[in-house]
Amino acid sequence: MKRATRVLAAVAVVALVVAAATDLAHFHAPALPGLFLAIAIVAALLLVLRALPLGARRPAVFALVLVVLVALVGGLTYFQLVLKPTFIKNAISAAFAPKPTTVAVEAAKVEHWAPQLSAIGTLRAFQGIVVAPQVAGVVSAIHFESGDDVAAGAPLVDLDTSVEVADLANGLAQLKNANVTLDRARALIANGNTPQSTVDAALAARDSAAASVEHTRALIAQKAIKAPFAGRLGLRDVDLGQYVAAGANLTTLQQLDPTYVDFSAPDDALANLAVGEETTLKVDSQPGREFKGKVTAIDARVNSDSRNVTVRAEFANPDRKLLPGMFADVTVTTGAPADVLTVPRTAIVYSLYGNNAFVVVPAKSGEGLVVERRFIRVGATRGERIAILEGVKAGEKVVIAGQIKLQPNSPVAIDEGGALPPPAETPKP
Repeated sequence: MKRATRVLAAVAVVALVVAAATDLAHFHAPALPGLFLAIAIVAALLLVLRALPLGARRPAVFALVLVVLVALVGGLTYFQLVLKPTFIKNAISAAFAPKPTTVAVEAAKVEHWAPQLSAIGTLRAFQGIVVAPQVAGVVSAIHFESGDDVAAGAPLVDLDTSVEVADLANGLAQLKNANVTLDRARALIANGNTPQSTVDAALAARDSAAASVEHTRALIAQKAIKAPFAGRLGLRDVDLGQYVAAGANLTTLQQLDPTYVDFSAPDDALANLAVGEETTLKVDSQPGREFKGKVTAIDARVNSDSRNVTVRAEFANPDRKLLPGMFADVTVTTGAPADVLTVPRTAIVYSLYGNNAFVVVPAKSGEGLVVERRFIRVGATRGERIAILEGVKAGEKVVIAGQIKLQPNSPVAIDEGGALPPPAETPKP
């Protein structure tokens, strides 16, 4: 009997020590700490029962069995109604929880930008004309080829002047006769042998003959068509021996250096636009090249239909790569530089409800990262970056690639490799 009591006491002590050691991680037992604690409690209860008088053991055993049964039923009930649903719910949540979406991010940063006005313009020549005759005639000589560069006064086209040359000879003969008649009349009036009216008539006839000669010479000069200024000729639209009417197109002449660019600006831009402001120009035919110029004139009126004003800028064109009629992308610097907050243009999601961006923030649970959708107000663009006027703060990380899969509060993982670099030249349709 004493031996059994010692065994129970030893079992209770060992089970209690193992449970405590396992709980404190000092002793790694294969069973859970609760199991050893239960064994210790059972051994202690048996010791208590053995210590009771024989008459009191039966009620005590009955009470103990009742307590064990109640505890068993309560435990099973708690397991079925609380532990099991919680376990299933957690398992389902873990199985269907959204996996973090991998995105590329970049921090919003402050840059030093000068205010600019962007516009679409059209190139025009500093001087440009359509070469045309003042009088009709037959082409007798052509002194140029298409695309030639000519100096001021260079001969271009000659029209037939045979009739005018004959008229000039006749006029010179009449002028000579009129001079002789005038000299004779002056000699006679000096001797008192003729009235003054004879001299006046001879003088008028001489002046009329001289005017006729000048008229014929002017016609001959009009049929010798020359370049009024230095420039580059266009395509030749006339052939030798062709009859041309007055005003017919023979070719074009353009002075290409310097050159003008005309562009339209909204009327509210007049508050910042001024003559002399620096202007840059880009054309499709010269990719990657910028031409520098200045605003030279602003129209004195605003178009009442479009509410735009026409602005003209002048650019040096020594290599004559800028041709009249070209499409031009014009940018005018309209003030002093200022600090602006910028992000890559790919960070902006455009929609009918307003422009927005996804900002990466820590999850409320404290584990991982999620995204917030921020509605923003954008400003000017420079290349691949855009100014943010409202909605994002400096240093906040915005998603620049992978937004198509995101929703507000979606978990994300940051791709440390970053997004693909933008192309050196943006393709155009």
